[in-house]
Amino acid sequence: MEEAVGRYIDYVTLEHNASPHTSAAYRRDLDRYTDYLKVVDVDEPTRVRSEHVESYLAACKSGEDGRRPLAAASLARMLSSLRSFHAYLVEERVCQDNPAAGVERPKQPQRLPHALSIDEVRRLIDATAGETPTALRNRALVELLYGTGARISEVIGLDVDDIDMDAELPVVTLMGKGRKERIVPLGSYAHRAISAYLVRVRPAFASKGTGASALFLNNLGRPLSRQSAWAILKDAAAKAGLATSVSPHTLRHSFATHMLEGGADVRVVQELLGHASLATTQLYTKVSATTLQEVYAETHPRAGARTQGRPGRR
Repeated sequence: MEEAVGRYIDYVTLEHNASPHTSAAYRRDLDRYTDYLKVVDVDEPTRVRSEHVESYLAACKSGEDGRRPLAAASLARMLSSLRSFHAYLVEERVCQDNPAAGVERPKQPQRLPHALSIDEVRRLIDATAGETPTALRNRALVELLYGTGARISEVIGLDVDDIDMDAELPVVTLMGKGRKERIVPLGSYAHRAISAYLVRVRPAFASKGTGASALFLNNLGRPLSRQSAWAILKDAAAKAGLATSVSPHTLRHSFATHMLEGGADVRVVQELLGHASLATTQLYTKVSATTLQEVYAETHPRAGARTQGRPGRR
């Protein structure tokens, strides 16, 4: 099993050009899988049956394999890893069938993504105001995250050349999941913030480091890390007095929700977000519908029949 996993990781890395992050995630999933199979005395890929996959997922859910229990979303991701791994073994003619193919996908509770209001986003961005080098960089980072709806991995992976600042309509080229590129317009607020950072801050930061081409650098001239980007947002949220937890993905949710509330077509938002499936983007239409219902209930004089205990309403 270990040899098969090793060959598979090489395959997704070299043949499918998977990112180091994706390859490492596959490795973690499959190492946990092979450790479990050893316990039940299955050490050859050809001996794996669907009941082994099902019992493994049950152990992951409960934590009976001695690891951290997994939630439904993580179990679904795990099953996807196993299906892909066994499909590779079938393709390579190591096995005749895929024992994970018929295993039922764990049901996940449908959770609407949390989005900030437009006023909360404004307060968050205003909390990064300042003329210090780090303040100018932080504002550029937050403006870019909200202005493009990009994932944090896409933003911290940007090089300077990935942004066309001089075009009539400035754009940024993002590298999404599966190494799929997409071009997203750069709004005027993000353009001004990034221009200020590029002119007034980045050259000084870059001179301290190794001349890295990364767009966002720390004050030592090194590429800004994911952890640092999270810390920047957490600090800005605290300064803005936001009660809710704010992450880079919160800004991505907010971008999509505000676009749809503003009248954008769902397929345009799908393209901007880089979603492979329209169904993923359509989740945000439910967020917008929920917001509309709340506004209606709070403001329409004849909406009170649905609300109890509020003055002037039946």
